[in-house]
Parts: sequence; structure tokens; C-alpha cells
Amino acid sequence: MQTFRLIKLRNILLIGILVTIISCTKQSSPLQKILENIPGTTVNKLEGDSVFSEKYEIYYTQAINHNKREGEKFQQRVIIGHKDFNKPMVVQLEGYSIYSDKACELTNILDANQITIEHRFFKDSKPDSIPWQYLNIKQAATDQHRIIKSLKKYYKNKWISTGISKGGQATIYHRRFYPFDVDVSVPYVAPLNFSNEDTRIYDFFETVGTKKERNHIYDFQLFLFENKDKILPLLKSYAKEKNYKFSIGIERAYDLNVLEFPFAFWQWGSCCKKIPKLNSDLKDIFDYWKSTAPFSFFEDTGIKNNRPFFFQAMTEIGMYGYNITPFKKYLDDTENIKFDFAMPKNVSYSYNPDAMKDINDWLQTNGNNILYIYGENDPWGATSVNLSGNTNAVKMVNPGGSHTSRIKSFPPKMQDSIYHVLEKWLEINIINSNGGTKEKVPLQVL
Repeated sequence: MQTFRLIKLRNILLIGILVTIISCTKQSSPLQKILENIPGTTVNKLEGDSVFSEKYEIYYTQAINHNKREGEKFQQRVIIGHKDFNKPMVVQLEGYSIYSDKACELTNILDANQITIEHRFFKDSKPDSIPWQYLNIKQAATDQHRIIKSLKKYYKNKWISTGISKGGQATIYHRRFYPFDVDVSVPYVAPLNFSNEDTRIYDFFETVGTKKERNHIYDFQLFLFENKDKILPLLKSYAKEKNYKFSIGIERAYDLNVLEFPFAFWQWGSCCKKIPKLNSDLKDIFDYWKSTAPFSFFEDTGIKNNRPFFFQAMTEIGMYGYNITPFKKYLDDTENIKFDFAMPKNVSYSYNPDAMKDINDWLQTNGNNILYIYGENDPWGATSVNLSGNTNAVKMVNPGGSHTSRIKSFPPKMQDSIYHVLEKWLEINIINSNGGTKEKVPLQVL
């Protein structure tokens, strides 16, 4: 009987311990409680990683029209990576969908927390039917402002906004409309276009690289046009294999991708030595072409997924076009080609030049504590922000760099100068991967 009682007591104790463990496991952390108390927000705990101690996916309720917040709503996807409430907060503003939930470059450099915000009307952050009139830079900036405001009172350290490419543009626009949301902004490879066919891109292609490289690219394009009848069947076979559909017509997609080739080539830092010789097997030539300038850019699914970008490009944030002059004999077009073909059907639109003029005017007079990162050979850099010297903003250009330019891809001495700027603005010390020595070089304020 005594043995039975001891066993029973032991089992009761074990059950009590298990209940305690389960209770502790289910208990929400301080951050989770904060997120769950944000009205209209859905919170999902994600598995942590080696960088963050906690990570959450939240869906934040936003007004479709912030000028009428009692109207229709949509859910905006946000990822929060948490380390410590006393550490800095990096806000990564996406220009499209959330590409990754990992820590970005700045978060690692600054040993910071991170909020990643998907752009309105992309992927998981859109209503069932997109009301295109509310896809503009002010509405998107207000989305970001509301999310930042809801968390800023809990993270008391410095706040830094950042983004890459269109996300870099979003970083600039948000800073213009809500300049006090963050202390510092670091937009990467972000163009500031002044037209839906910003012709500065044509001047760029006349000067980028060496004359030999430019001629090599032109000869490759010319070969693609002159041998269209032989290469087009390869595209048709490839399209069938990939289940690609081209509403613009497969021959039109062929022509546009020839025109797109130099932009894609320089954007992603390709090397002229890798361009196949023009007496190579046609399949090798085609394979190189489609790997450098993917046809998905002109394929129906690609256009559909990127349609919010094209809409913004053709109405406010600007875009490049295709200069047809060198290839007129191969085209039916009489004017340079723009991206109107990618716009939503039955939606009226026009380009508003005042939007980017306002952004530029503000940047030149009020855009302080903004560090611009560019690549020297990136076509998007042709329309980069130009500094007037009236603010303390800094522009750093990675020599020979492409659209993939990041702080870590700069030469060591230039990295040190970037770290020096961030240290000064954020009043912190940065441990440089080059050993901590910060040897400054003159800043490229261009």
C-alpha cells in the first residue's frame, strides 16, 4: 500500500511538472502581447533563427484609402525579427512582396531588430480587387507610417529605414511624407525618375563601360534581330516547356527582349567575355540571352505579378523606355517604346510629373541623414538622386558596381567611410568586418 501511494504521489508530481511546462510554453512573450493588442492584427509566431530571438508574421489592418479610414480595408503582411527592445530598429520597406524574412545587411551591421513591410497591393497585401487609384506613394507611405507608429513607443533606440531598388524608392518617399518616423535612411540603388520614359537612360547606354563592351552588346542585339527567323523557334519551344503565355504576342516579346538586353546585362553585372561568339551554336546563343534577360519579364504571369509596379511606374514613380533608333529597320514602331502594354485593362491613367518633382525638391532642402548606395554600372543609377549640397546627405557609388551593390561589396576603405557616416548619425560604434579599422576616404557626394 505504501509503495502504491509513493507511485501515485510521483505521478501527481510529474503531471504537475508537465502542466507547468505546458503553461510556460503557452505563455506569450512581452512582444507577442504587444502585437496581439494591436487592433485588427493577426499574429503568427515564426521559428526563430540564429539572428533573432523571436520572429513573428503579422497581418496589419490598413485602410485602402487613408483619407477615408472608415472605408474598405486590406491586410498588410509584416515580419518582425526581435532581439532586444533596447537595440536599434531597422525598417525594411519592400517595393514589392516580402522577398525574405531574414535579417538584411543593415540589421546585421547594426546588430538591430527588424521590421519588414510588404508593399501595398503586392502578393499577400492586397484586397480581392485592386482599386488602382489608391496605389500611390502617399498612401503607401501612410501604410508604413502607421505600422512604425504602432511599435515605436516600445523600441526606444534609433530607427533606420532601408530598402532595395523599388524598396529604396519607397524608403525615400516614406521619409519625405513622414520625416520624423526614423532617424536615418539608407536607400539602396533607388532611381529617382522624372518621366515614364526618362531619357537619361539612353545617355547612360552611350557611356557605360568601354566602347568595345558597348559595341559587343550592340552586335549581339543586331545578331538577334537579323537571325530572328532562326532563333524564334527556340523561343517557341522554350515557351511551351515553361508554359509561358504572351498576350503581347511571342514575336513582340522577342523584339522587346532584344531591346531589354543591355539594361538587363548592366543591371546584373554581366561580363562581356561571357557573351557567346556570334558563330556559336544558336542554342548556346539563345540560352545565354534568356539567362541574362529572362523572358518572364514579358510573359503574362510575370506582367500580372508586377502590374502594380508598372502602374506606379507609368503614373508616378517613372520608368525607362526603349530607344528604337538603332534598330528601326527591324521594328514596326515609329516612336520609342514604353510600358503601356503592362498596364491594367480598362483603367484610365496618366503620368503625374509633380510627384517626383515634389520628392526631389524636398530631398534637396530637407533630406538630411540619408545615405544613398549606388552601383557605378547600374542602369538605374542613371536616374539616381543628385545632391545639391544643401543637406548632410551622402551618396556612395560602388566602382564598377551593379544593381546588386551593397555596403559589403564596396572596397574596404569606402566601406569604412560608410560606417563612419552611420556611426556619426546614429551615435554608435560599428565593428567593421575588416578588423575594426575605419580608414576614411573622401565621400563621393555627387
